[in-house]
Amino acid sequence: MESRISIISLGVSDLANSTAFYRNGLGLKLRDNESNSYISFFQLNSFLLALYPSELLAADAGVPHQKSVFSGITLAHNVGSKKEVDDILESAYNANAVITKSAEIKSWGGYSGYFKDPDGYLWEIAWNPSLVVDNVP
Repeated sequence: MESRISIISLGVSDLANSTAFYRNGLGLKLRDNESNSYISFFQLNSFLLALYPSELLAADAGVPHQKSVFSGITLAHNVGSKKEVDDILESAYNANAVITKSAEIKSWGGYSGYFKDPDGYLWEIAWNPSLVVDNVP
């Protein structure tokens, strides 16, 4: 197996609301040609973020549909400066995300904060001066 992820799918409770949050609130690029009333795809550099109704995603995976307070996973977006962290957290807040942890200087030398999207998925927005992912700061 190649060491890459092609798509991260998030099960959502309201596809239209979540699509608007990611497109309008966070400014992600919706792939209109592949998206429809059942699924939304966003291009994120070298992979896709998919939004799909949570009960249908659970059924597709053959698992019971259940809500969780914390799934044991966070999504992270590494940016090039502290200001970008603050700007993205502000944009997320303005789009009705819940800021779970305000940005702060971290013990590992960076700066980060967290928000929850409309379905409770946790996103860390971080500036890590010593981490480069595929030449993206």
